[in-house]
Amino acid sequence: MCRNIKTLFNFDPPATDEEIHAAALQFVRKLSGFNSPSKANEAVFAQAIAQVAANARQLIDALVTTAGPRYREVEAAKARARNAQRFARQ
Repeated sequence: MCRNIKTLFNFDPPATDEEIHAAALQFVRKLSGFNSPSKANEAVFAQAIAQVAANARQLIDALVTTAGPRYREVEAAKARARNAQRFARQ
């Protein structure tokens, strides 16, 4: 589950609220062990996602770096190249 969480800091354009929400959802799913909660746990599950997303947004907005911004297209191309090399060996 959590391997789908992507790095969200230091990108141009900055991480969107949707990206942060998706990462928060994956994190809460991993912690709880539920892909989707029961009706009894639905409210606390949603509250946890909202809290994690808010804290993640606060963290990303507060972090500083001297490195230049990364670009999603470049990082995606690097990931595709790594995967091509990784799976070509088999």
